[in-house]
Amino acid sequence: MDQQSTDVGGGTPWMSGPVVRPRRLRRTPALRRLVAETSLEARQLILPAFVREGATEPHPIAAMPGVVQHSTDSLRRAAAEAAELGVGGLMLFGVPEHKDAVGSGGTDPDGVLNLAIADVKAEVGDALPVMSDLCLDEFTDHGHCGVLDERGQVDNDATLVRYAEMALAQAAAGVDLVGPSGMMDGQVAVVRAALDAAGHTDVAVLAYAAKYASAFYGPFREAVSSSLVGDRRTYQQDAANGREGVREALLDVAEGADLVMVKPALPYLDVVRRVRDAVDVPVAAYQISGEYTMVELAAERGVIDRDQAIVETLTSIRRAGADVVLTYWATEVARNLR
Repeated sequence: MDQQSTDVGGGTPWMSGPVVRPRRLRRTPALRRLVAETSLEARQLILPAFVREGATEPHPIAAMPGVVQHSTDSLRRAAAEAAELGVGGLMLFGVPEHKDAVGSGGTDPDGVLNLAIADVKAEVGDALPVMSDLCLDEFTDHGHCGVLDERGQVDNDATLVRYAEMALAQAAAGVDLVGPSGMMDGQVAVVRAALDAAGHTDVAVLAYAAKYASAFYGPFREAVSSSLVGDRRTYQQDAANGREGVREALLDVAEGADLVMVKPALPYLDVVRRVRDAVDVPVAAYQISGEYTMVELAAERGVIDRDQAIVETLTSIRRAGADVVLTYWATEVARNLR
């Protein structure tokens, strides 16, 4: 190699031809902001929130530092704050006092989740889209996402009947979007048909299309006081399968989904990208409890910069192709962005 291409001292070019200097556009924060390829905005973030039946004050979730099971009053305050900060939406999960084999609390008009929907809608109106988890796992005494057959297996088609009933209960409470998350075959088609037949044509469906059986759900089990024994591998997706996630998303779009979701987010960024390239509806990704807790605990130990890690992880999910991100940091990030 000649001297011209190797000598970097004294201002001598270190390569033949024009010197390419990408660093010019990284020199200042303003320049980096000018050429940023991916944006992170409050409107792109959805806040998941848990409401606990009978609670008179927020109940901290030990496995998720900074996250609580809300009382009715604290949930309304959290919703009002999220709306004021321009957060994109609120996804509600109910934590009932009583459970049974068929998840009756999920369809009870006076059940914790349906009352929470009505409370939040009364608080924020149309200023904040109100979404609700449409699944039986929080309400069943066995902790599965559907009803069980005589062998103790989840009965897909019997569960769909319950999902249709649950969708109608949530629509009657005033929900803007329902989130069928149980990974039952045909769930979107059944929910869409039930809503339309009852005149709830304006209620949108955010389908948990590619939901994987993940170790990262651990803290969530505490958040919803789960009764699950065993696992959900017979209906949630296998971590080894990426193409299957795209297939599930395409099926949900064909069945009438208005948005599709990949869950978890960070371990499945490749699936987020594949789904984004395959569908023509908005794509959501859920930065789940285990992803949240890993950052919080690492920051608590002083081994990472918490604020930078939060923004970096959210930006990576957006860069992979997610239009919106469900994250427990939604309100905090929205406040910081402001």
